Amino acid sequence: MKKNMSNVDRIVRILIVAILAALYFTGTVTGTVGIILLVAGGIFTLTSLVSFCPIYAIFGISTCKVKNA
Repeated sequence: MKKNMSNVDRIVRILIVAILAALYFTGTVTGTVGIILLVAGGIFTLTSLVSFCPIYAIFGISTCKVKNA
């Protein structure tokens, strides 16, 4: 698995997860929508930890800086 996410992309995803978790645990978002947002947050967290997004790979997108070797 080749990394395809930059640090900025990872930080933005973690911030989104924090916001989604705060909305869910304060009761602002509940029910099915809340569960869906928590699952999305889990996916965002996982992809941020491994620096790989499968959807980016499908579409050939990479936010990593290109290394000149």
